[in-house]
Amino acid sequence: MRTASRFLIVIIVLGAVLGGIFGYKFYQFGQMKERFAQPQPPLEIAATRAVTAQWTPAVKAVGSIEAVNGIEVANEVPGVVEEIRFESGDRVSKGDVLIRLNADIDEAALRTRRAEAQLARQEFKRVSDLLPKRAVSQSQYDEAKANFDAATARVNEAEAQLGKKVIRAPFDGTLGLRMVDQGEYLATGTAIVEINMLDPIYVDYTLSEKDLPLVATGYDVHASVAALPDEVFNGKVSAINTSVNPETRTVRVRATLANPENKLRPGMFATVMTRQPQDRTVVTVPRTAVSYNTYGDFVFVIEENDQGELIVNRRTVETGDTRADRVAVLSGLDADQQVVEKGLLRLRAGQKVTIQNVTIQNEASQEDGEQPAGASE
Repeated sequence: MRTASRFLIVIIVLGAVLGGIFGYKFYQFGQMKERFAQPQPPLEIAATRAVTAQWTPAVKAVGSIEAVNGIEVANEVPGVVEEIRFESGDRVSKGDVLIRLNADIDEAALRTRRAEAQLARQEFKRVSDLLPKRAVSQSQYDEAKANFDAATARVNEAEAQLGKKVIRAPFDGTLGLRMVDQGEYLATGTAIVEINMLDPIYVDYTLSEKDLPLVATGYDVHASVAALPDEVFNGKVSAINTSVNPETRTVRVRATLANPENKLRPGMFATVMTRQPQDRTVVTVPRTAVSYNTYGDFVFVIEENDQGELIVNRRTVETGDTRADRVAVLSGLDADQQVVEKGLLRLRAGQKVTIQNVTIQNEASQEDGEQPAGASE
């Protein structure tokens, strides 16, 4: 009996505790529901207007810097390095001597060939003098002439072989690091030094086949590299490949850039903008006014509801080029429409807003004076 009474008391106490908890939670839920039922105050936003600007259409691509001429200088014949006539990083002209290989054996061979040629010349002259007197036959004359011609050819061959012992710069350019040492034996084809012609210089890049109609030889090109982020190198499209790669559906394009200070080096990764010669009128907004989404880019347009209150509505847009801090809107937005300038993540469609400030972009400042930094249509 005593046990049953204790069990009943525990149940009553437990019921009272749980009832209090549930009652308190129910009270909290009611308070929360009441707060949500109250109208939310308008959200303060920064607004801007879409404006028109004159932009030059541009196609963005990535590529690589290439030398107009660039090779590793190598020797055609083996030999021991006798003299080095350059230092790493030198600028050289075509024909400048880079190294000399030991040529003692070749010089001796040349002297031998010249002596043989002198003897053959004298024999040929003697036979030539005797032929009119019929003291020698025509066949003897022909043989002497052939011997003289062969001896002369062997002299020319020895001179050419001797000339290969002197390695010269094949064109004007800048040398890289020296890769041989004094007294070193060089087998045929040993790399001696790299030489590159750096001014002008090429930038090779690829474009999608759909962008091919937007590019032609002579179009202006602006290139930038990661090593010099604040500099832009100007040039023109100099060649377009005659075929499209069937695997990637891209075409190779080459532009020639001025590089008087040799700041661009072969192998650098480059971002390239190819610009068309005609301007076009586009609607632009700040980049912060556009939310980029996998399922479509959008902006929040500021409008009035039936009660005359300001609200925001989500508007899907098609974006184009980006220049400086503005982006071109190709469709979905008209000029002079008000949009939210920033802070899009805290907004929802139909939300009431108040405009804290309006940023007005001067149309004249959006003309084609800015360097493009974005993708094409």
